[in-house]
Parts: sequence; C-alpha cells; structure tokens
Amino acid sequence: MHDNLSIVIPAKNEGNNLSKLLPELVGSFPNAEVIVVNDGSTDDTIALCESQGVNVVSHAYSKGNGASIKSGARAATRDIIVFMDGDGQHQPADIPRLLAALAEGADMVVGARDSESQASVGRLVANTFYNKLATWISGHAIADLTSGFRAVYRSKFREFIYLLPNGFSYPTTITMAFFRAGYSVKYIPIVAQARGGKSHINLLKDGTRFLLIIFKIGTLYSPLKIFVPASLVFFLTGLLHYLYTFITRHAFTNMSALLFISSVIVFLIGLVSEQITTLMYKDHSD
Repeated sequence: MHDNLSIVIPAKNEGNNLSKLLPELVGSFPNAEVIVVNDGSTDDTIALCESQGVNVVSHAYSKGNGASIKSGARAATRDIIVFMDGDGQHQPADIPRLLAALAEGADMVVGARDSESQASVGRLVANTFYNKLATWISGHAIADLTSGFRAVYRSKFREFIYLLPNGFSYPTTITMAFFRAGYSVKYIPIVAQARGGKSHINLLKDGTRFLLIIFKIGTLYSPLKIFVPASLVFFLTGLLHYLYTFITRHAFTNMSALLFISSVIVFLIGLVSEQITTLMYKDHSD
C-alpha cells in the first residue's frame, strides 16, 4: 500500500509546521505521492514544499479546508489517499495503522482522537455531542465525526466529492455519505499532538456553522429523523391548545388549525427530503 499511496495535506500559512512534517513524511514514505494544497498562504509554504520535492496545488486565494481537500483528491493519482492536517497534530507514525485497517476490509479508516487530544473542553463537549447525535441518526457507532485524519480508497471518496462543502465540515459530510452508501468505516484510536501556531477556527463564526452541522447530519443521512420529531411537536402543541380552548371556550381556534397544518407541512417536507436524499446517493462517479 505504501507504493500506491497519496498523502494530501491542506495547508494555510503552516510553513513552520510543514518544515517538520514534510521531511518526516518523505523519509518514512519515499514512494508515496505527497500533495500539499496551498490554500492562499502568504508564508513560505510553496518554497518549503519545493525544497522537499513534494507536489503543490495552489489556490489563488483562501477557499477553505473542504475546498483544499477536494483539490487534493482531484490531484491525487494513487489508489489510496491519506488525508492529514498540516498543523502538526497528526503523526506520520500512525499512517501504517490506518493502512493496515484499510487492508483488513474497511472502505475508510478514521483516526479517532481521545478526550485528552481535544483542543479545549468546549471542543470536547461539542465533538462528544456530534458523535452521539450522528451515532443515533446513522445507527452506526461513530467515535470521531470531525477528525481530518483518515485513509480512504480514492475511487470511493471521489464518488461523493460533489457533496463536500468548502468549509471545515467536510469530515462530517464524507462520513455520513459513506454510511448512507453502505460502505464500511472503521475507527482506530490516535493521540493528536497540540497544534503548532494559531488555529484558523473562529469560535463564534465556526461555532455557529458547527451548530448547522447538527441539522446537516440529519438531512444528509435520514431527513425524517429530523422532520418527524419536529412535526410531532407541532401536532402535540396543536392538540394541547385545542383541548385547552375546547374546555375553556368550546371553540376550535385558528391557532390550533395553524399548528395542525404546520405539523402536516413539516412531515411532508421531510418525506420529500427523504426522497431527494435517496436520489443524491445513487451511483455517482466524479
């Protein structure tokens, strides 16, 4: 597998971290295709990559982590791709473990961080919540929904490249897409190092985006698991309101009618969304 391997690293101003990571990768995997996706960096990322003899795919301006992943996947020419961050958190020594799990029959292998590897308590709480939510929706145990360290077969990954967002939620999307398509995803424990330098994640801006992931998880995998509970809330609220007005005024009010109608509309939207989701996951090749 080491001779049929592309290693894709999205990077934005990660020169200091890449100066340590790239020599280790080149030394450990001399036959691998190493691709650094330069996402509009203003530091010495390009010169550093050229000095190490690795391939560089450059964006004229910053497009986002997910866009970098897509560019790297399109540029990769080997059958197996390992995605890893360029901030020093992921260790090259873990790559053989990912590949070994892939060789055992998995379609994608994800490095799952333990609680001590989370950047902060807030990140730990958020990721734990996402993992449990995604596990409930998909019916599969998900150990780390947002990990960017993973090994996957290029042909299978590219089936879903059109679904991937340009931001930081690409791991969520690809994981749920694989489960929906019936592909096997395996998790192996890893210890992530503290990142070097400053994180590009804005807590307020990206925190809001991550809240939207909650809904995206449901709509990507099984929309009815989101829309049916919402429809039920409207129906029960309408029923309680009707009972109250019937007892107190012997009347069926416009508010009760509005809540019942809303319940039906939300359910029907969920039903249509389920059909659209099914069509999205029909065989698609990039």
